[in-house]
Amino acid sequence: MAADPTELRLGSLPVFTRDDFEGDWRLVASGGFSQVFQARHRRWRTEYAIKCAPCLPPDAASSDVNYLIEEAAKMKKIKFQHIVSIYGVCKQPLGIVMEFMANGSLEKVLSTHSLCWKLRFRIIHETSLAMNFLHSIKPPLLHLDLKPGNILLDSNMHVKISDFGLSKWMEQSTRMQYIERSALRGMLSYIPPEMFLESNKAPGPKYDVYSFAIVIWELLTQKKPYSGFNMMMIIIRVAAGMRPSLQPVSDQWPSEAQQMVDLMKRCWDQDPKKRPCFLDITIETDILLSLLQSRVAVPESKALARKVSCKLSLRQPGEVNEDISQELMDTDSGNYLKRALQLSDRKNLVPRDEELCIYENKVTPLHFLVAQGSVEQVRLLLAHEVDVDCQTASGYTPLLIAAQDQQPDLCALLLAHGADANRVDEDGWAPLHFAAQNGDDGTARLLLDHGACVDAQEREGWTPLHLAAQNNFENVARLLVSRQADPNLHEAEGKTPLHVAAYFGHVSLVKLLTSQGAELDAQQRNLRTPLHLAVERGKVRAIQHLLKSGAVPDALDQSGYGPLHTAAARGKYLICKMLLRYGASLELPTHQGWTPLHLAAYKGHLEIIHLLAESHANMGALGAVNWTPLHLAARHGEEAVVSALLQCGADPNAAEQSGWTPLHLAVQRSTFLSVINLLEHHANVHARNKVGWTPAHLAALKGNTAILKVLVEAGAQLDVQDGVSCTPLQLALRSRKQGIMSFLEGKEPSVATLGGSKPGAEMEI
Repeated sequence: MAADPTELRLGSLPVFTRDDFEGDWRLVASGGFSQVFQARHRRWRTEYAIKCAPCLPPDAASSDVNYLIEEAAKMKKIKFQHIVSIYGVCKQPLGIVMEFMANGSLEKVLSTHSLCWKLRFRIIHETSLAMNFLHSIKPPLLHLDLKPGNILLDSNMHVKISDFGLSKWMEQSTRMQYIERSALRGMLSYIPPEMFLESNKAPGPKYDVYSFAIVIWELLTQKKPYSGFNMMMIIIRVAAGMRPSLQPVSDQWPSEAQQMVDLMKRCWDQDPKKRPCFLDITIETDILLSLLQSRVAVPESKALARKVSCKLSLRQPGEVNEDISQELMDTDSGNYLKRALQLSDRKNLVPRDEELCIYENKVTPLHFLVAQGSVEQVRLLLAHEVDVDCQTASGYTPLLIAAQDQQPDLCALLLAHGADANRVDEDGWAPLHFAAQNGDDGTARLLLDHGACVDAQEREGWTPLHLAAQNNFENVARLLVSRQADPNLHEAEGKTPLHVAAYFGHVSLVKLLTSQGAELDAQQRNLRTPLHLAVERGKVRAIQHLLKSGAVPDALDQSGYGPLHTAAARGKYLICKMLLRYGASLELPTHQGWTPLHLAAYKGHLEIIHLLAESHANMGALGAVNWTPLHLAARHGEEAVVSALLQCGADPNAAEQSGWTPLHLAVQRSTFLSVINLLEHHANVHARNKVGWTPAHLAALKGNTAILKVLVEAGAQLDVQDGVSCTPLQLALRSRKQGIMSFLEGKEPSVATLGGSKPGAEMEI
């Protein structure tokens, strides 16, 4: 029996059939010419992705079948951590069996999630690593279909790229067929201008570099390129040198993002020769990712807005809000009010029902008489047995109005006629809230005597004691705690009255509340204690009392920041000194690993750096990605900060996770004085990071001749090769840094002396 011709073409590729997988195939992606299903292998009990081309006939003569099989064979040879693994080919339906990527394509993720900067940069870097690997194969394997749809993400959001089948299409298609097919596949935006302008030129590695630039743009902006443009408009714009809009680029982005934009612009240069190769791109993306990972995220100070009721007092018709005033003047409702206000002149006249009617906003004559403040008129109206607890549309009772307007006599009169002391408005404010807000202890006492709930909580959880603490009304606070008010009730965000008093620095309230059993270390939802808030606001006397009373100086909030971290980051010297005196830890790290010294160095607070050093802080403490305070100063600070740390004993040769020393960072940032200072403190000019770069390599890449000269004078060797056998001169040549090239060529007789083998030596598979 003759062998299946399709099977003959498969060669060494394992062949699967539908029966090898369980019955339920879940469609996870659908593109222009293929569909991707998730299926579980019956015997291996493992999930796989099967990329099928349902529109393709499975006969041996089909060229598209050849492409699919060729792609599978090509991909199966490639073993790299950022390339999707291929396991074989599926027959019936025809498709490629590959590893399943739990988070799908980058295209899908960009449309449904807002990515943090660290993840965006990591995806960019890992994509560049994958492309550099493909281009390092001999001969280079061009992708020619690099786009977010072909950048897949595993369960940990790490990159693996797929789909290398397009190169064969280009060989057997006319240019117009290729462009039309690319448009159908949704990849027209990723085609470089030379493909539209140079009819006979075959694509080269710089094709993928251009596509990579568009991917960077999508990751930075999380938008679609050329949205709203048709095929011809895109072709015309790209051919004319226009690119996706840079309007979404914001000054608020981190500085590393601005540098990534610069790399992106070089990658989409109109001239392919001016685009960098992926070897250089991987170095730059690695640098930017390392720098971004070291960023210090200091929690922002969250302002505590004063809590007040926004209700307007109803005094005279002319003083009420515009809507109510208009209603009172409509038809004859104003006459009702006039008659109600004249009741004192009609002692023997019982008002008619319509005179006591409720208007559309439910404001009755009783509300206005109370707002007017006339005790006798209110007493006369109450004698006719009106509803003493009638409420306006916003929930105001006459008693609420009297309490808000600080009318104790009216409050007493209304309470004597049975007014409910706990009836609340639409915001949950009871009369006692208004009395506490106003510091009216007389009204507060009256309300409490008539059954007002001392711990009533309005809609956001604030009690009368919270309001008294906010407004520094010690008289009301003392009354409330004497009536057993709970000093430890939390409002919606977790603040207790002590949090509020500490935030505003009301020392007398802080003392009162702590003496009445308030929890010194009560936590908000973000885990901040009253001490955190007092430190953040710089309330020295409140801090002093809290510490004397036993507040924990090392309590950590949800970011892992203690009070000393906050004080160091905000430059509060006296507060730092006070916290240290009460035992605050010098070495306590935040969740990012930063100690108070890291934060002082990052923010450039020299006094605090010296204070912490004198208190024996560890000058070499390791933070995120093993950065020391000196790394942060070299990367972000002024020369004076670098100098201060060096004088205090910081190690100039400490290497972080990727092998970067402070000297590397100072050179990369082009801070000349910091470079000089580090060299004077014996920084190692020969230090190499994980890709083999010395500070001289960085100076050459940056084009900083002055710094390179200083490094050479300090003994830097110019023939040092990095991990891909590249010297500083070769970096300068590739980056077209003419000043560096001239300087180095004057120092060395030939490129051969400096170079050894060419950079980016190819590998074979």
